Amino acid sequence: MIMKGNLVSLRALEPEDVNLLYKWENDVNVWTISNTLKPFSKYTLKQFINASTADIYESKQWRLMIDSNTSDATVGIVDIFEFDPLHGRAGIGILIQEKYRNKGFAEETLEILKHYLFERLNLHQIYCNVMADNKASMALFQKVGFEIVGVKKEWVYTKEGWKDEYLLQCLRKNQNKQ
Repeated sequence: MIMKGNLVSLRALEPEDVNLLYKWENDVNVWTISNTLKPFSKYTLKQFINASTADIYESKQWRLMIDSNTSDATVGIVDIFEFDPLHGRAGIGILIQEKYRNKGFAEETLEILKHYLFERLNLHQIYCNVMADNKASMALFQKVGFEIVGVKKEWVYTKEGWKDEYLLQCLRKNQNKQ
């Protein structure tokens, strides 16, 4: 299934995505955000892609590639994690390649996902974790309706020292879980 907006289309992982995943997962500049501790091999990533056909109810996570509708470029990836159908919630993480940032791709991706997760999967809430010094991500998530609901003090250790991390949450409006 492809979810499509004006700027982006969200699609399942394909075997051809392994080189992009290899590049992104092994970028040490994002390891702090993704809690990565060691490099990934192409073999491991191929296995991950093959396993990504599992249902979200089984795997509790789902990754989608973000393709530009105006070019052949894959501009990023979005991750739905800690999917919990009983309590109607899931976490969201997003990565947009640097050269494609500030062009509306991330905002539209999150709006498409909010609609899908709230309307199709009947979730009550979605959330994300953002390091306190990541002003761009804070602004992005707040722009699409997420609110800061907590701060985890000195939560992430970086080469610069301990950093706070915010918990942001977006509740579905006017919904009673059945």
